[in-house]
Amino acid sequence: MFKEKLKILLAEDDLNLGVLLVDYLETEGFEVKLCKDGELALKIFQNNQFDLCLLDVMMPKMDGFSLAKEVRIKDKKIPIIFITAKSLKDDKLKGYGLGADDYITKPFDEEELLWKIKAVIRRIPENKNEVKTEIISIGKYIFDFNNQSLTIGGKTKRITEKESDILKFLSDRRNNVIKREEMLKDIWGENDYFFGRSLDVFITKIRKYLKEDPNLDIENVFGVGFIFNVPPK
Repeated sequence: MFKEKLKILLAEDDLNLGVLLVDYLETEGFEVKLCKDGELALKIFQNNQFDLCLLDVMMPKMDGFSLAKEVRIKDKKIPIIFITAKSLKDDKLKGYGLGADDYITKPFDEEELLWKIKAVIRRIPENKNEVKTEIISIGKYIFDFNNQSLTIGGKTKRITEKESDILKFLSDRRNNVIKREEMLKDIWGENDYFFGRSLDVFITKIRKYLKEDPNLDIENVFGVGFIFNVPPK
Protein backbone atom coordinates (compact mmCIF):
# COMPACT_ATOMS: atom_id res chain seq x y z
CA MET A 1 0.00 0.00 0.00
CA PHE A 2 1.02 3.65 -0.24
CA LYS A 3 3.81 4.82 2.05
CA GLU A 4 2.33 8.34 2.39
CA LYS A 5 -1.17 9.61 3.02
CA LEU A 6 -3.31 10.01 -0.06
CA LYS A 7 -4.69 13.53 -0.44
CA ILE A 8 -8.37 13.99 -1.21
CA LEU A 9 -10.06 17.18 -2.44
CA LEU A 10 -13.61 17.22 -1.09
CA ALA A 11 -15.94 19.82 -2.67
CA GLU A 12 -19.19 19.82 -0.69
CA ASP A 13 -21.44 22.80 0.12
CA ASP A 14 -23.25 20.96 2.93
CA LEU A 15 -20.69 21.77 5.62
CA ASN A 16 -22.24 19.42 8.19
CA LEU A 17 -21.82 16.50 5.80
CA GLY A 18 -18.41 17.78 4.70
CA VAL A 19 -17.03 17.94 8.25
CA LEU A 20 -18.37 14.45 9.01
CA LEU A 21 -16.69 13.06 5.88
CA VAL A 22 -13.41 14.80 6.69
CA ASP A 23 -13.38 13.33 10.20
CA TYR A 24 -14.24 9.86 8.93
CA LEU A 25 -11.75 9.80 6.05
CA GLU A 26 -8.93 11.24 8.14
CA THR A 27 -9.59 8.49 10.70
CA GLU A 28 -9.16 6.03 7.82
CA GLY A 29 -5.73 7.47 7.02
CA PHE A 30 -6.44 10.05 4.29
CA GLU A 31 -5.55 13.74 4.20
CA VAL A 32 -8.66 15.73 3.22
CA LYS A 33 -9.15 19.34 2.10
CA LEU A 34 -12.78 20.51 2.33
CA CYS A 35 -14.05 23.29 0.04
CA LYS A 36 -17.53 24.79 0.35
CA ASP A 37 -18.08 25.69 -3.32
CA GLY A 38 -16.80 24.83 -6.79
CA GLU A 39 -14.81 28.02 -7.38
CA LEU A 40 -12.85 27.63 -4.14
CA ALA A 41 -12.26 23.94 -4.91
CA LEU A 42 -10.85 24.81 -8.34
CA LYS A 43 -8.51 27.41 -6.87
CA ILE A 44 -7.26 24.97 -4.23
CA PHE A 45 -6.86 22.20 -6.84
CA GLN A 46 -4.83 24.40 -9.18
CA ASN A 47 -2.37 25.27 -6.41
CA ASN A 48 -1.97 21.88 -4.75
CA GLN A 49 -1.45 18.21 -5.55
CA PHE A 50 -4.23 15.72 -4.85
CA ASP A 51 -4.67 11.98 -5.42
CA LEU A 52 -8.47 11.87 -5.68
CA CYS A 53 -11.43 14.28 -5.98
CA LEU A 54 -14.83 13.91 -4.29
CA LEU A 55 -17.11 16.43 -6.01
CA ASP A 56 -20.66 17.30 -5.04
CA VAL A 57 -22.69 17.93 -8.19
CA MET A 58 -24.97 20.72 -6.91
CA MET A 59 -22.78 23.52 -5.52
CA PRO A 60 -22.90 27.34 -5.58
CA LYS A 61 -20.65 29.38 -7.90
CA MET A 62 -19.53 26.31 -9.89
CA ASP A 63 -21.29 22.94 -10.06
CA GLY A 64 -19.47 19.63 -9.83
CA PHE A 65 -19.69 18.85 -13.54
CA SER A 66 -18.11 22.21 -14.48
CA LEU A 67 -15.46 21.72 -11.81
CA ALA A 68 -14.65 18.24 -13.16
CA LYS A 69 -14.08 19.69 -16.64
CA GLU A 70 -11.56 22.17 -15.23
CA VAL A 71 -9.89 19.48 -13.12
CA ARG A 72 -9.44 17.34 -16.22
CA ILE A 73 -7.66 20.20 -18.00
CA LYS A 74 -4.92 20.14 -15.37
CA ASP A 75 -4.87 16.42 -14.62
CA LYS A 76 -6.33 13.90 -17.05
CA LYS A 77 -5.77 10.92 -14.77
CA ILE A 78 -6.82 11.94 -11.26
CA PRO A 79 -9.74 9.80 -10.05
CA ILE A 80 -13.06 11.62 -9.62
CA ILE A 81 -16.05 10.41 -7.60
CA PHE A 82 -19.24 12.47 -7.82
CA ILE A 83 -21.45 12.98 -4.76
CA THR A 84 -25.04 13.93 -5.54
CA ALA A 85 -28.58 14.08 -4.26
CA LYS A 86 -29.75 13.15 -7.75
CA SER A 87 -30.18 9.60 -8.96
CA LEU A 88 -31.32 10.45 -12.49
CA LYS A 89 -29.85 8.26 -15.21
CA ASP A 90 -28.90 11.22 -17.42
CA ASP A 91 -26.93 12.84 -14.59
CA LYS A 92 -24.97 9.68 -13.97
CA LEU A 93 -24.23 9.19 -17.65
CA LYS A 94 -23.12 12.83 -17.90
CA GLY A 95 -20.75 12.29 -15.00
CA TYR A 96 -19.22 9.18 -16.53
CA GLY A 97 -18.96 11.00 -19.84
CA LEU A 98 -16.78 13.60 -18.10
CA GLY A 99 -14.43 10.84 -17.00
CA ALA A 100 -15.80 10.12 -13.54
CA ASP A 101 -14.55 6.93 -11.93
CA ASP A 102 -17.59 6.44 -9.73
CA TYR A 103 -20.77 8.01 -8.39
CA ILE A 104 -22.46 7.93 -4.98
CA THR A 105 -25.98 9.19 -4.24
CA LYS A 106 -27.06 10.90 -1.01
CA PRO A 107 -27.90 9.71 1.55
CA PHE A 108 -25.11 7.14 1.68
CA ASP A 109 -23.27 5.09 4.25
CA GLU A 110 -19.72 6.29 4.98
CA GLU A 111 -18.40 2.74 4.61
CA GLU A 112 -19.91 2.56 1.12
CA LEU A 113 -18.00 5.71 0.16
CA LEU A 114 -14.82 4.28 1.66
CA TRP A 115 -15.28 1.08 -0.36
CA LYS A 116 -15.66 3.09 -3.56
CA ILE A 117 -12.57 5.17 -2.76
CA LYS A 118 -10.49 2.06 -2.11
CA ALA A 119 -11.71 0.46 -5.35
CA VAL A 120 -10.58 3.53 -7.29
CA ILE A 121 -7.19 4.00 -5.60
CA ARG A 122 -6.25 0.38 -6.24
CA ARG A 123 -5.69 1.53 -9.81
CA ILE A 124 -3.27 4.30 -8.80
CA PRO A 125 0.38 3.15 -9.15
CA GLU A 126 2.12 3.08 -5.77
CA ASN A 127 5.05 4.98 -7.17
CA LYS A 128 3.11 7.78 -8.85
CA ASN A 129 6.28 9.27 -10.36
CA GLU A 130 7.16 6.09 -12.19
CA VAL A 131 6.15 6.09 -15.85
CA LYS A 132 6.23 2.87 -17.78
CA THR A 133 6.27 3.23 -21.54
CA GLU A 134 3.63 1.12 -23.24
CA ILE A 135 3.58 1.21 -27.04
CA ILE A 136 1.25 -1.45 -28.40
CA SER A 137 0.79 -2.63 -31.98
CA ILE A 138 -2.85 -3.28 -32.88
CA GLY A 139 -3.18 -4.29 -36.50
CA LYS A 140 -2.11 -1.28 -38.55
CA TYR A 141 -2.37 1.02 -35.53
CA ILE A 142 0.22 2.05 -32.96
CA PHE A 143 -1.38 2.58 -29.56
CA ASP A 144 0.53 4.74 -27.07
CA PHE A 145 -1.20 3.95 -23.78
CA ASN A 146 0.56 6.56 -21.62
CA ASN A 147 0.05 9.39 -24.10
CA GLN A 148 -3.48 8.24 -24.94
CA SER A 149 -2.99 8.22 -28.70
CA LEU A 150 -3.72 6.04 -31.73
CA THR A 151 -1.58 6.41 -34.84
CA ILE A 152 -2.15 5.00 -38.33
CA GLY A 153 -0.58 6.10 -41.61
CA GLY A 154 1.16 9.02 -39.94
CA LYS A 155 -2.12 10.37 -38.48
CA THR A 156 -2.43 10.51 -34.70
CA LYS A 157 -5.66 10.78 -32.73
CA ARG A 158 -5.74 11.65 -29.02
CA ILE A 159 -8.23 9.60 -27.00
CA THR A 160 -9.50 9.90 -23.44
CA GLU A 161 -8.07 8.16 -20.39
CA LYS A 162 -11.08 5.86 -20.07
CA GLU A 163 -10.93 4.99 -23.77
CA SER A 164 -7.24 4.17 -23.32
CA ASP A 165 -7.99 1.94 -20.33
CA ILE A 166 -10.68 0.06 -22.25
CA LEU A 167 -8.59 -0.33 -25.41
CA LYS A 168 -5.65 -1.66 -23.39
CA PHE A 169 -7.92 -4.11 -21.58
CA LEU A 170 -9.20 -5.35 -24.94
CA SER A 171 -5.71 -5.47 -26.48
CA ASP A 172 -4.22 -7.41 -23.57
CA ARG A 173 -6.90 -10.09 -24.08
CA ARG A 174 -7.11 -9.96 -27.87
CA ASN A 175 -8.67 -12.92 -29.70
CA ASN A 176 -10.13 -14.25 -26.43
CA VAL A 177 -13.61 -14.00 -24.95
CA ILE A 178 -13.77 -11.13 -22.46
CA LYS A 179 -16.51 -11.29 -19.85
CA ARG A 180 -18.42 -8.06 -19.52
CA GLU A 181 -18.52 -8.13 -15.72
CA GLU A 182 -14.75 -8.76 -15.56
CA MET A 183 -14.15 -5.70 -17.70
CA LEU A 184 -16.47 -3.49 -15.64
CA LYS A 185 -14.93 -4.54 -12.33
CA ASP A 186 -11.38 -4.03 -13.60
CA ILE A 187 -11.97 -0.59 -15.12
CA TRP A 188 -14.68 0.88 -12.87
CA GLY A 189 -14.36 -1.32 -9.80
CA GLU A 190 -17.99 -2.41 -9.97
CA ASN A 191 -20.44 -4.26 -12.25
CA ASP A 192 -23.22 -1.68 -12.43
CA TYR A 193 -25.98 -0.79 -14.92
CA PHE A 194 -24.73 2.75 -15.45
CA PHE A 195 -21.13 1.62 -15.89
CA GLY A 196 -22.44 -0.89 -18.41
CA ARG A 197 -24.19 1.82 -20.40
CA SER A 198 -21.01 3.90 -20.35
CA LEU A 199 -18.96 0.90 -21.49
CA ASP A 200 -21.24 0.43 -24.51
CA VAL A 201 -20.76 4.10 -25.46
CA PHE A 202 -16.98 3.80 -25.18
CA ILE A 203 -16.91 0.56 -27.21
CA THR A 204 -18.87 2.29 -29.99
CA LYS A 205 -16.35 5.15 -30.03
CA ILE A 206 -13.36 2.78 -30.09
CA ARG A 207 -14.86 0.88 -33.03
CA LYS A 208 -15.00 4.18 -34.95
CA TYR A 209 -11.39 4.97 -34.05
CA LEU A 210 -10.26 1.59 -35.42
CA LYS A 211 -12.34 1.61 -38.62
CA GLU A 212 -9.37 2.41 -40.88
CA ASP A 213 -8.12 -1.15 -40.36
CA PRO A 214 -10.96 -3.42 -41.61
CA ASN A 215 -9.25 -6.48 -40.12
CA LEU A 216 -9.93 -5.26 -36.57
CA ASP A 217 -13.27 -6.09 -35.01
CA ILE A 218 -14.72 -5.78 -31.50
CA GLU A 219 -17.28 -8.57 -31.65
CA ASN A 220 -20.23 -8.76 -29.28
CA VAL A 221 -20.64 -12.16 -27.64
CA PHE A 222 -24.30 -12.34 -26.65
CA GLY A 223 -24.83 -12.72 -22.92
CA VAL A 224 -21.08 -12.85 -22.22
CA GLY A 225 -19.11 -9.83 -23.42
CA PHE A 226 -16.69 -9.23 -26.29
CA ILE A 227 -13.89 -10.63 -28.44
CA PHE A 228 -11.35 -8.17 -29.82
CA ASN A 229 -10.38 -9.86 -33.08
CA VAL A 230 -6.87 -8.85 -34.12
CA PRO A 231 -5.11 -10.79 -36.90
CA PRO A 232 -1.69 -12.18 -35.96
CA LYS A 233 1.33 -10.59 -37.61
